[in-house]
Amino acid sequence: MNLQTLIYGEVEFSIDQEYLGFRYKFVTLMMVAGALLTGIFVLATLGNIDPIGEKHLRSMIFFTLSSLTCWFMLRGHPERFLIIAWVYELLSLWEDASSLMFVPSDELRILWFYVNVPGTFILLGKWPGWAVTVGTVLGLAFGNPYLDQPYSANAMGTALLGLLYLGVFSHAYVNRTMSYFSRMRDYNVQLQELATHDALTGVLNARAYYADCQQLIQLSQRSNQLFAVLFVDLDHFKNINDTHGHAAGDEVLRVVAQTLQQHVRRSDVLGRIGGEEFSIFLPDTDLEGALQLAENLRHSIESIDVVLADVHLKITASIGVAIKTYQHQTIKTIQQQADEAMYQAKKEGRNRVSYLQERSNPIG
Repeated sequence: MNLQTLIYGEVEFSIDQEYLGFRYKFVTLMMVAGALLTGIFVLATLGNIDPIGEKHLRSMIFFTLSSLTCWFMLRGHPERFLIIAWVYELLSLWEDASSLMFVPSDELRILWFYVNVPGTFILLGKWPGWAVTVGTVLGLAFGNPYLDQPYSANAMGTALLGLLYLGVFSHAYVNRTMSYFSRMRDYNVQLQELATHDALTGVLNARAYYADCQQLIQLSQRSNQLFAVLFVDLDHFKNINDTHGHAAGDEVLRVVAQTLQQHVRRSDVLGRIGGEEFSIFLPDTDLEGALQLAENLRHSIESIDVVLADVHLKITASIGVAIKTYQHQTIKTIQQQADEAMYQAKKEGRNRVSYLQERSNPIG
């Protein structure tokens, strides 16, 4: 186990969770570092190296143990981030207030409130950050006269103005940071889309399709489920390009892709794997279900009417069907079977569904 896993646990964040991941790791480090530093102060006090009084000593022990508890509860559970972050913020405010009240000999103890403000903006957002900042300013302003050794009016004025300035700075920083993360998230989503999807039809490209299929096959092996593949090839597509131009061919491909998407399940995987070739992976599907879907798709494609410049283009497709034949089958082997079945449909006259029984004896 490396240091990062030890501190953060086994966690992963998707592209749209980058800001959550940043805040999760930020608060985790704050809790661990806060517990360690406060623990050092506790040991120094117990060793009479830096005596600070019994009341604040108890507060520091409580803060150290509570911080470690929060860290333990958050570690590996980013879904608990918000509630743990709020609990840790309240603990930090309590520890800062304890230092202010019970360690009058430390003239710089007010600086702990300055450390708290940026962290609140980063972890909890702008409005919670301002609530804590304004609450701290009011608490210091009205509570200062009741301290054993109050700060002078000039010192307190400087301290409060500094806190307000830090609030403005933190607000601007968090605002720009969130904007940056939002842009980066959108850019990453766009790049992911470009890297995995076919630009013309919007379905998965060949590389992403085969990768997704192989993952689903591995999952199916654990539960010993059947799966099937449909190989869809448009008939006489070259004639459409040669006769009506590539723009017409592109429109046909887009319409066919939309038709296929409308008929497959959310659990199915659809990809464009060649010029006019599409493939569909069907998890948890037997031969009867695969053949029925293939026939429905063939009929739907045959019913498409693409009109370009008053010309009606009729479209048909030959569809090859393959079914899982052995336990450790790969996408490459089952795709080859579907490909051969599709070519058999071409030989038999096109616009039909074909399944090669002699090559595909599904396991039961």
